[in-house]
Amino acid sequence: LAIDFPTQGEIRQGFIASMTPGQILVSVGTKSEGIISGKEYELIPTDELANLKLGQEIPVFVVNPEDSSGNLVLSYMRAREEEGWQIVETMVSKKDSYHSSVIGYNKGGLIVPVGGLRGFVPASQISFTRRAGMTGDTPEQRWSRMIGQEIDVCVIEVDRERRRLILSERQASSETRDSLKERVIDELKEGQIVTGRVTSLAEFGVFVNVNGADGLVHLSEISWDRITHPNEVLKVGQEVKVKVISIDREKKRIGLSIRQLLSDPWDTKAAEFQVGQLVEGTITRLTKFGAFARLSDDIEGLIHISEISEKRIEHPKEVLKEGDSCTLRIIKIDNDNHRIGLSLRRVDSMAYADMDWESLEGILTTDGDEAGKSDEPVKE
Repeated sequence: LAIDFPTQGEIRQGFIASMTPGQILVSVGTKSEGIISGKEYELIPTDELANLKLGQEIPVFVVNPEDSSGNLVLSYMRAREEEGWQIVETMVSKKDSYHSSVIGYNKGGLIVPVGGLRGFVPASQISFTRRAGMTGDTPEQRWSRMIGQEIDVCVIEVDRERRRLILSERQASSETRDSLKERVIDELKEGQIVTGRVTSLAEFGVFVNVNGADGLVHLSEISWDRITHPNEVLKVGQEVKVKVISIDREKKRIGLSIRQLLSDPWDTKAAEFQVGQLVEGTITRLTKFGAFARLSDDIEGLIHISEISEKRIEHPKEVLKEGDSCTLRIIKIDNDNHRIGLSLRRVDSMAYADMDWESLEGILTTDGDEAGKSDEPVKE
């Protein structure tokens, strides 16, 4: 049988054959022993080194299958670190939590190991229960008592290249996740207005955390203005007021709206228009069924393809292009659905002659009154 020699970068299991200050010999099953010494020995934390015993099985990383002295050079900490990244990958893919203990802290939060990695739990991601028990004015006073305490965490941010691992106890705790969402859903009511924080943006909308559970604000429920992506008006971490518009308890989904808490520009803007009126519009969008025209900052109307030309056309682009300014006729106003129907082909229609004449008379009368005022002699 061929001997299975270690290869560089490989991780193997081995047994500690001997330990002396500054060096550990590890049997890796090839009738030879590898060494952990020098820098690789110094990297092992003192408390972890104290727990290593003769005969103990440990993971080792093959640094060099054969150095200039013929030694098989191994690393314990690199193997532990690689194991840590593998644990993190599993945590992310399966959305699992990891049981560990607090080994340190800084002014921003707690240090928690995952395998051979050191992860950081920001203060904002420490569970409510643990934070409730914190006392003191400084991080040392607040968190020093937590060293050695057990903790469950999950991954909320990972960047292996930058060796960055951000963890959350809140999202891993039993109170959060599914059980917390169930509790929040039970407490929420449709029509309720609550404050939340934007947690993520997507093309179809934005997720807002409300009392620990995420709800979706669909793109159409963000603003009365037409937007193509939530990042035009919102950013992650922003605090927003939302209205609960739907609750699906079976699928555990919460539907939210920001738009419904904003004043509807339609109420005032649409009052300026009436059926039959001639208006100026700017073409904003072309579709196979028609063209959209902006009449004011907040009001758009649709010119159906059948209302673009007297001739039969296959697509609005045969007559119009985006950015065109044109005179249009309002032929329909649907207040309930916030829709205005427009026509290009009926601009000169005789059916609206009387209305156009009345409108023109009104303009002439107004202009005449203004002119008369300007001709009045100035009294001394």
